[in-house]
Amino acid sequence: MAYIDYYKILGVDKSATQEDIKKAYRKLARKLHPDLNPDDKEAERQFKELNEANEVLSNPENRAKYDKYGENWKHGEEYEKAQQQQQRQYQNQGGNFGGGFSEADFGDGEDFSDFFQSMFGGAGGGFGRNSRGSASGKFKGQDIQAELTLTLKDSATTHPQTFDINGKKVRITIPAGVYDGQQIKLKGHGNPGFNGGPNGDLYITFNITTDPNFERAGNDLKSKVSIDLYTAVLGGDVKVNTLDGSVNLKVKPETQNGTTVRLKGKGFPVYKKEGEFGDLFVTYEVKLPTNLTEKQKELFEQLKNS
Repeated sequence: MAYIDYYKILGVDKSATQEDIKKAYRKLARKLHPDLNPDDKEAERQFKELNEANEVLSNPENRAKYDKYGENWKHGEEYEKAQQQQQRQYQNQGGNFGGGFSEADFGDGEDFSDFFQSMFGGAGGGFGRNSRGSASGKFKGQDIQAELTLTLKDSATTHPQTFDINGKKVRITIPAGVYDGQQIKLKGHGNPGFNGGPNGDLYITFNITTDPNFERAGNDLKSKVSIDLYTAVLGGDVKVNTLDGSVNLKVKPETQNGTTVRLKGKGFPVYKKEGEFGDLFVTYEVKLPTNLTEKQKELFEQLKNS
């Protein structure tokens, strides 16, 4: 099994905070996402490694195991147990592994899987197998990584989605408020376990597409709306789009270009907090008139010189 340095993949060191890891993952996920790198096998491979690294290091418990056991973090406890068994066998044989013991020599001891057979080797390793010749260790099945692309409006509503995983239909309800790069785990929906062990888990990463009208900033939304010069100077009404429809805003007289107003509670729903929303920040872009008549130009000259 080739060793993969998860810290190196994310571009952080071992002292990185959870927030550092989250930021690094989001940055690289956007860069390596398959939608931005079509038919790029290398980017696809790196994206899978990136998700694997994030899965481990973003979970404090998994990260602690990885820091302690490295590439064998999933089987850390079994690994340690196997080492202790090996040490006991070493002591029982007078501290000498040079006698060329075969597997059968320790066949009455505790059985271990092929994982440890390959780790320590059959001869001299002394890890027994049962009378049927199969490893008796139980191991969790491999986890599955999946991606789900949503529009911004889809991610703002609670709705069901159905997946086809290993020939089985998996139905989930996606809560409103999921964010780009967020990952959820469905326990037991991964590949079957080994030798009676539990199934792996299914990890789903959400990819939220760019919306032409809104920019998301946490639970808030940002948008821009054009107003003509006359409305900016004299005041008036302007229609503004929100996620759930449109509203009319009163534009104050002498509104400057770039002025931003806040619509409280018209932003994005807060994840798993029903009834809570961020705010919508609308920035006015004053559009200057074009194709002026001579009369209109004269009026502007009068204003300029007044």
